[in-house]
Amino acid sequence: MKRDVVSTNKAPAAVGPYSQAAVYNRMVYCSGQLPIDPATGKAAGDTIEELTRQCLKNLNAVLEAAGSSLRNVIKVNIYLTDMKDFPAVNRIYGEFFEEPYPARACIQAAALPLGMPIEIEAVGAVAE
Repeated sequence: MKRDVVSTNKAPAAVGPYSQAAVYNRMVYCSGQLPIDPATGKAAGDTIEELTRQCLKNLNAVLEAAGSSLRNVIKVNIYLTDMKDFPAVNRIYGEFFEEPYPARACIQAAALPLGMPIEIEAVGAVAE
């Protein structure tokens, strides 16, 4: 099995023993992205809108490092600590994705790494 790992300084470094993404069979499996600004190492704002945008920017940076982009995403998982944030997250999500939209799940989690209120992961294809 040939698996390539992806690493970019345009997204936050992993906070544990995992890769930002792995590529196998022209598919990109992205680890969950937190709303951390890679330049500062801190949360990229105070509002769920700002934090969602940063998660998606980080996700796009990882995808681009793998030779892909948000346009090639097939499946997204969003984790929220409070489902009351879902409408705002959904609005921001709509700014980053266009039809045909990827499949998606949104799950409430009791807690997320570094005390963040949101984390987003995705699976995509390597660009042709």
